[in-house]
Parts: sequence; C-alpha cells; structure tokens
Amino acid sequence: MTQQLLLGQTVQFTHDPFFGNPEDAAQINTRGGVLIEDGRIVAVGNGDDLRRTHPQARVTDHRDGLITAGFVDAHMHYPQTAMIASWGKRLIDWLNTYTFPEEMRFADRAYADDIAGRTLDLALAHGTTTQASFCTIHPTSVDAFFEAATARGMAVVGGKTCMDRNAPDGLRDTAQTAYDDSKALLEKWHGRGRITYAITPRFSPTSAPDQLAALGALWTEHPDALMQTHLSEQLDEIAWVRDLFPDARDYLDTYETFGLLGDRGLYGHAIHLEPRELDRLAEVGAAVVHCPTSNTFIGSGLFDLPGIKARGIRTGLATDTGGGSSFSMLRTMAAAYEIAQLRGTALHPAQLMWLATEGSAQALLMGGEIGSLNIGAAADIAVLDLASTPAISQRSARADTVWEALFPTIMMGDDRAIKAVYVAGVAV
Repeated sequence: MTQQLLLGQTVQFTHDPFFGNPEDAAQINTRGGVLIEDGRIVAVGNGDDLRRTHPQARVTDHRDGLITAGFVDAHMHYPQTAMIASWGKRLIDWLNTYTFPEEMRFADRAYADDIAGRTLDLALAHGTTTQASFCTIHPTSVDAFFEAATARGMAVVGGKTCMDRNAPDGLRDTAQTAYDDSKALLEKWHGRGRITYAITPRFSPTSAPDQLAALGALWTEHPDALMQTHLSEQLDEIAWVRDLFPDARDYLDTYETFGLLGDRGLYGHAIHLEPRELDRLAEVGAAVVHCPTSNTFIGSGLFDLPGIKARGIRTGLATDTGGGSSFSMLRTMAAAYEIAQLRGTALHPAQLMWLATEGSAQALLMGGEIGSLNIGAAADIAVLDLASTPAISQRSARADTVWEALFPTIMMGDDRAIKAVYVAGVAV
C-alpha cells in the first residue's frame, strides 16, 4: 500500500509528564514527519530525513501545524448531544428534566442513527478520534453508535446503559434484561473491528442490587470487556446513595460488593472520594475520568487531579457531553487547567495534551493502539493550527517555545483550530 508522509511540527510522549519535568516527557520536532502505512504509524522523525528515505511516499505538508495524536474522549453520552447546554439544574433534577426525556427518543432507531452520526461528526470536527460513550437502555441505540463509528473507521467504546429504578417508564429494564441485552450486544460487537464494549450501569441510584449483581456476573464472565459508570459526582448524589445502600461503606462499595470494581473499570467524575475509595481504586488499578466542563457547568465540585495522579491512579479526560458544555477537548483541557488552578496547581501544556491523548487512551486500556504517535499505533491524528483566530494568532506570535505557542490554542481554541484529522490514516 502507498505510504503517506505528514509533515509539520510533531509532539509525542515518552512517559507520563505528571512525573518529573513535564517537558522532559515530550519530544517536539519543529520540522517533523509522521510516516503512515496501512493505517498505522511506521516512522516518526525529522521530516526532511523521512522524505529522503521514503521518496515514494505521498506527502502532505502541514507546515507550522502541530501534528498530535487524535484526542480521546474517555466519558460522554452521545444520546445527550442534541440537549447539550441545557440550563441550570443540579445533577438529579437535570437528569429528570432533560436527560431522561431525550433518552426515551432513542427507542426510534432512525433518531438514534441521526444523533450517533451527528455526534461522531462533531467529534471529528473537533479533533476527537475516539469516544467512550454511554448509550441508552435500548439495544438499538448501541447498534446505531457502533455502526456509525464503523462507517467512519473510528475506535470507540460504548454500551447499553442499564437502569431498573429511579427512572421513568420507558427507560427502565430489569436485572435479567440488563444482563441478557448487554451479553448479546457484547458478544455481537466486542472486538469487532475497532469496537470495544463496556458493561454500563448508569450509576448505583438507578440500578437495584439485583441488577448490579447481574452486571457484575456478566463482567466476571467477560473480563476482557470494560465497565463504565459514575462515581461521587455531587454531594447530594452521595447522600442519596447512602440512603439507598445503608450497609455500604461508601459509594465505591456499592460497585465493589457486586463485582463491579476492577482494573478494566472506568469511573466517571470521582470528585468527592473517601480515603478508602482512593485506596481501593489504586489497589485494583482502576481508572477515573475527569470531566471538568461538566463539573463546573452542573456545579459538582473540583476534581483533585494532582492528588489522583500522585496515587498512581490511571486518569482520563472527557467532555461528558451533554452535562459537559463543549464538544471540544481543547475547551476541556482549558477547564481542567482552570480547575487545577483553583486547587493551587498550574498544569503544564504537556500534561494537558497528554491527558487528552495518551492519558485517556491508557484509562481505556488502549495505550499503544490510540492516543500516541508511537510506531505501531493506529494513525488517528489531529493537526492543530496554532494561529486559528486573530486573538490566538497575535498571542502565539510572541511565543519563544512550542509550548508557549500551543497554550493559547488550549485555552482559547475550538474547532477552528483543527487543521486536519486522520482516522486510521484516512483524512476526514
């Protein structure tokens, strides 16, 4: 197959920039190149050298564009795309007022197809090449998401959202149907092409103990699947969980008791954690996912990113659409920076970029496959224009380093900053 060579500025990571000097973890080549063959990265280095050693490669010169791994959104809800930026509710009211009525529409397969395609196209327009999404209780909503991703060649994670209580008629299943539907979808889709299935209880308040136990049993039967849910997003939610599970030691225990805690578990938000919860997440090697625009938009709290990272807990970054208020991982990085500032830490641009790419990929246990420019990885790539608007351009023009030039795009960029996107080497 014909090789293609992308030229521009390249950024790739050798290790986690949260440990040691962040800039030491990154390799930046201002005259770099990425060589692609059969949808995978086969070489990264000096662009002129790669051009000379691979004269037959088809060349695309992005000039000053910054070539990075495509962004990885580790927690979102594609069924909430159409209702993003809905006004002013706390989590539980917000679910009842906006989310549940919208999710009921996904019984209509045509509507699910429309929103799935819309969501993935918006993601690509913002440089996001992988999403981990909750679907709805309707199995066809999962089919719609996975089929739309397959048509676009994207690596995605998803699963049927299971709820058997504290939800309206039309959005509740049972312990048995949650198990049966999830098992059928998992066996149909998991590992098919670039699809990863995640067993998906929405959160403990909407799953009675029997349903949590059934899904825990399914995970035991299929330990190579992921499991995604929510954890300790808001204080009133935690109080609700305490009322519903009076014998539980804490919120995490409502999952652990039923076999829903493990190294392939993804726990969204995780803001208000008890010491035991932190200990157990670290001990089992689970991942948490930081959703900063959602946490500020719904008023949930300030995620302790430095503290979580110091515990060695795998951490991803996510838009949490539509509780999150933006489809952009650039805006999500900016919100993560702002929240960290409120907690007394100034995150380096290298740390933010790593979270949005390789950090999220590692949270999904897909490191090496997505989220990096390393040799052998899928050629899921975004190219950033570091002068996409007049405001950004005039600031980046004063920069002395690539990091200083990149930071204004992180803080002020949007889809206009996405110069090009490649999925498995194909320009989209």
